[in-house]
Amino acid sequence: MRPTRLDDLIGQEHLAGKGSILRTAIEHGKIPSIILWGPPGVGKTTIASIIAHSLSLPFYTLSAISSGVKEVRAVIEEAKMQTGAILFIDEIHRFNKGQQDALLGAVEKGIITLIGATTENPSFEVNSALLSRCQVYVLKPLSSADLVRLLHKALAEDLAMQKANIVLQETEALVRLSDGDGRKLLNLLELVAESRPKKVSSSGSPTASGTSPEEPFPQEPFPVTDTFVLSVAQKKIALYDKAGEQHYDIISAFIKSIRGSDPNGAVYWLARMIEGGEDVKFIARRLVILASEDIGNANPTALVLANSAFDAVNKIGYPEARIILSQCTTYLACSPKSNASYAAIDAALGAVRKLGDQPVPLHIRNAPTRLMKDLGYNQGYEYSHSYDNNFSPQEYLPEALSGNKFYDPGHNAREEELRRYLKLLWKDKYNY
Repeated sequence: MRPTRLDDLIGQEHLAGKGSILRTAIEHGKIPSIILWGPPGVGKTTIASIIAHSLSLPFYTLSAISSGVKEVRAVIEEAKMQTGAILFIDEIHRFNKGQQDALLGAVEKGIITLIGATTENPSFEVNSALLSRCQVYVLKPLSSADLVRLLHKALAEDLAMQKANIVLQETEALVRLSDGDGRKLLNLLELVAESRPKKVSSSGSPTASGTSPEEPFPQEPFPVTDTFVLSVAQKKIALYDKAGEQHYDIISAFIKSIRGSDPNGAVYWLARMIEGGEDVKFIARRLVILASEDIGNANPTALVLANSAFDAVNKIGYPEARIILSQCTTYLACSPKSNASYAAIDAALGAVRKLGDQPVPLHIRNAPTRLMKDLGYNQGYEYSHSYDNNFSPQEYLPEALSGNKFYDPGHNAREEELRRYLKLLWKDKYNY
């Protein structure tokens, strides 16, 4: 089902649609080295192969899981004999600094056009020298409409699915379980086709309905319902696959267990990831994010501990890192929760996007030159430490946003203390 033309690609309209940046580059016959960043099953490998096919260039593929500097150098040497070549590296975030550095010269000289695929933020996982030589394209999870289109396309075009004679009576379960992942969707569809009930022959042995011995699938139409899909998925779902299907399901369960203040659920899902060989930095990074997003000022020490845990597990590694991760996980799960800081920045960003770049009030502008002082910059500014309680109730927001309260402290002991303090200071302005 992997397409070879951009016109056949499902999803990623912002990259592949008419007039999009990637389509335009392909149509002009020249693309820069790029990093494709997005979750599994959204088209990263497909886009790489479409680019190679469209430009008629030699196409080399390496996986960062199984390849190293030796394999990279071998490809580069072979590419030197070509007039241009594309090197696709899947899971490029798993390359260490030395392996990534081996690509630099060839990318800079144009010996290869690099296409890297990653599920991790390249700002963290791709070294800055290589990243500066690449254009980063962000891929989105497939929408429900995209997934339904992919289902019908598979049923119409795949020979095995044609023989299965599947009738999609309901698609909600297929779409929901796929979670924006096209590969997961097609795998699940295949499981559904293989799991349809068998009829019993007159001899008492099970046979596929309406099937000759040479045909692997029944020919009679089989209506697929959400109930049937769920029953198949529960029987077949894998324990853990850090490279694919359940990676995001398990980390989601882990985060939600900590957010829900359940240390038992959290440490169980942590164990699932450890047993599955999950990257220790991936787990630790998620804990740092959660410490701010879900705990924040309800317990400021949470971020300190999570950051220390991130540093420690990078120094220690498995198996001892499991103890550090467990300590941090259980501490965060047992901490009071607040998303007030997270909500505050999102509210402020919303105001910026809605009202644009509002001018900074004159009295809090910087005035390093005489001209700026003459224009009124910094005039009327009240230095907080010169007033009672080190506070002056002057305006700090642009005029159009005056009185907007972005930060609303959470309802927990620490932030209630902050709320009382802010209410005392700003009783005439903000409703705390």
